[in-house]
Amino acid sequence: MPNGETLSRKAIAEHHGLSEDYLAKYLKLLVNADLLLATTGPKGGYRLARPAQEITSLDVVEAIDGTQKPFQCQEIRQRGAGAVAAEECHEPCGIHKMMDEAFAQWQEHLKQTSVADLVKGVPEHVILRNRQRLLNP
Repeated sequence: MPNGETLSRKAIAEHHGLSEDYLAKYLKLLVNADLLLATTGPKGGYRLARPAQEITSLDVVEAIDGTQKPFQCQEIRQRGAGAVAAEECHEPCGIHKMMDEAFAQWQEHLKQTSVADLVKGVPEHVILRNRQRLLNP
């Protein structure tokens, strides 16, 4: 969208084929994370809170999904007949280390990818067509 232009929740929901109620909870999360600005009134709607090149994909993912690591080690090495005593487990196991490293690399990749970078992958004619549809319903 052109700088300063807002889109209504209804327009966004219709554009993406989502219910407004479903979309509302995600828009609220993005507003709470200072990624979107919401305005009220007849011309109200949503717009980016800062330039797209300053909003990372990680910002968006963390606003919606939180910052908790997806892998939660269950310390299975301390269970069963082959159990290792807890006092012998001075470091995370190999699987735990591998998952932490993969998560850190994933986060770094998302940090390096901005919303503007994602838009660069959309053909210009699609951007123009969608902009026209959204601004002139």
